[in-house]
Amino acid sequence: MNDALKIEQALAEHYPNEKCGLEAGEDPFRLLIMAILSAQCTDKRINEISPALFARFPDARSVAVSEPGELEKYIYSVGLYNSKARSIRACCAALVERFGGNVPSDMDSLLSLGGVGRKVANLIRGDVFGLGGIVADTHCIRISNRLGLAHSTDPKKVEFELDPLIPREKQSAFCHRLVVFGREICSARTPKCGMCFLHEKGLCKGEEK
Repeated sequence: MNDALKIEQALAEHYPNEKCGLEAGEDPFRLLIMAILSAQCTDKRINEISPALFARFPDARSVAVSEPGELEKYIYSVGLYNSKARSIRACCAALVERFGGNVPSDMDSLLSLGGVGRKVANLIRGDVFGLGGIVADTHCIRISNRLGLAHSTDPKKVEFELDPLIPREKQSAFCHRLVVFGREICSARTPKCGMCFLHEKGLCKGEEK
């Protein structure tokens, strides 16, 4: 077993029940919109505003036909709300016009939607459709470089480096576990190497702290 699979297994053992921090209730539309909103904002805050947001906007069509400025009232507290509102409106208009209001599963279609980059597309493909996908967020990029699984700070390059190392059916859970691991142990400024189970297993060569 190579180091990548050993790391994946160790993370799975330590965090057996981890899932996406965005509480979308298995609704593809909700997860898509929440993922767009989550840029430079915490999952906790997105989860807090979501009940009111989706009570008013339960689907793509309700956003697409809404009055200018109405959506902003529901998302102003998440930061960058004006640009996010524009992206969400463009996304929902495309969903209605080209996909019958449904969230598509293929990468090219997802990337054609407003506000959707590879990180969001891979989240949707993995969590909604079970197709896998490396969600190269800041935790994934930082930790995979520290562990020697990736050698770049470019999200796309990290995604492409990790993709052949982690089986597709395990990629989504792997990325969700990296987020928790990054918050609890392998933080950006002060990683807790002395209490790291990966370090203990010889899977990380970082200095103990």
